[in-house]
Amino acid sequence: MKVILGADHGGFEMKESIKKWLTAEGYTVEDVGSENLVEGDDYVDYAKRAIQVVTSSGDRVILFCRNGFGMVMTANRFSGVRCGLAFDTEAVRKGRTDDDINALSIPSDYVDEVLAMRMIKVFLTEGMSRDEKYKRRIMKLDNLL
Repeated sequence: MKVILGADHGGFEMKESIKKWLTAEGYTVEDVGSENLVEGDDYVDYAKRAIQVVTSSGDRVILFCRNGFGMVMTANRFSGVRCGLAFDTEAVRKGRTDDDINALSIPSDYVDEVLAMRMIKVFLTEGMSRDEKYKRRIMKLDNLL
């Protein structure tokens, strides 16, 4: 599994910290930017880049911005992407098991790095439920586009 990171200025510092942690944990990490703190850059550019470098269905995308919503909205415009907004570990767990989210948006203004790491750990390790109703719902989502 490759973990793809993207962040605008609002999530840049957290992304940099999380990147070091993920690398130390043994994950293959691809950082699509921002490479430097650039005030006034646009979340849309980094969410788009992150989604476009996904090479397999097992890859996971983690996006960082101030409130998380811009990244969620951008990512979910792409076919096959199911991006959730991270605010606590149980919500992320349910997002993985029930909705098979493959992208996660972290609102850096509202969560600290410790909570972000906990949520990311769940996001990267939890599997999708085998319950047929969840598979059926994902199939319906995929057929909307």
